[in-house]
Amino acid sequence: MKKVAITTESTADLSPELIKQYNIHVVPFGVLLGEEMLYDGNFSTTEIFDFVDKTKILPKTCAVNEFQFEEFFKNLLKEYDEIIHISMSLRFSSAVKNARNVAERLGKEKIHVIDSKSLSTGVGLQVIYAAELLAEGKEVDEIVRLVESRKMKAQASFVVNTLDYLYMGGRCSGLSRTLGTILRLKPQILVQDGSMSPGKKYIGKQSACVYNYCVDIIKQFPNICKKHVFITHSHATVEMIEEAKRALREYGVTEVHETIAGATITSHCGPKCLGILYYNDGDIDVVENKVVQKKADKQAKKIEKKKQRKENKNLRAEKKKSKK
Repeated sequence: MKKVAITTESTADLSPELIKQYNIHVVPFGVLLGEEMLYDGNFSTTEIFDFVDKTKILPKTCAVNEFQFEEFFKNLLKEYDEIIHISMSLRFSSAVKNARNVAERLGKEKIHVIDSKSLSTGVGLQVIYAAELLAEGKEVDEIVRLVESRKMKAQASFVVNTLDYLYMGGRCSGLSRTLGTILRLKPQILVQDGSMSPGKKYIGKQSACVYNYCVDIIKQFPNICKKHVFITHSHATVEMIEEAKRALREYGVTEVHETIAGATITSHCGPKCLGILYYNDGDIDVVENKVVQKKADKQAKKIEKKKQRKENKNLRAEKKKSKK
């Protein structure tokens, strides 16, 4: 029986526990803090916040280059017969292109590269899915086909806590940043067809914004596969994480993987960015029932208020009559 390795880049933001559990092989992205090159997994991403606070400059993230991929794949092929590599979206990074170029040189029949069309644990979802299919005894071609056919169902989104990093990265104007800071705006970022696009904007307390963001995402993508649901964040507060869990619980999700975003997400989105990520192809019944129940509760409140107004009106009429 062929030995198959499931591989990805550190941008999949999987925890060490999940990497070990599913026997995932990870090649790290780099990040340049001034003149110092660091690699995902070898330092705390809080160092990025310290660097930006001090220099007012964003770090530069470095995709895995062809030399690194060649060394990574060659080492694995000493032990494994084939490799399935799942990479961050081509629209975010050159990593998938570099991996494909190396696969061409080393043998496409041995190295199968998939563009996840996603980022962060949106990639991680697909990596775990591939590992589970491998554990079930599926053949390599079948695993690749199933991962490819499901990847557009991987819902990935985030709510950003500060506009500073987006501004420094050229992703929002100075005016938007100023207004956003004054109004305490928290923008929603959606990953669709391999690209990022802006969504709703939230105003107010961090934890309340997180809860509202989660509810909006679940309503927009209600068919949650509850087998693996991620809360991925760049050092969010305990309150923010709990509000995300509360929103998910209300829609029937009781177990989540909580992971810390790596250098790439952190460098572009800043501190306290938080996202919920899941396959949007699961059981819709819980969400539909929740919506129906909310409508029923709303209707019941309307009836109760109408009844109360009528009783108050009758009471005032009786008082007026007694005075006469």
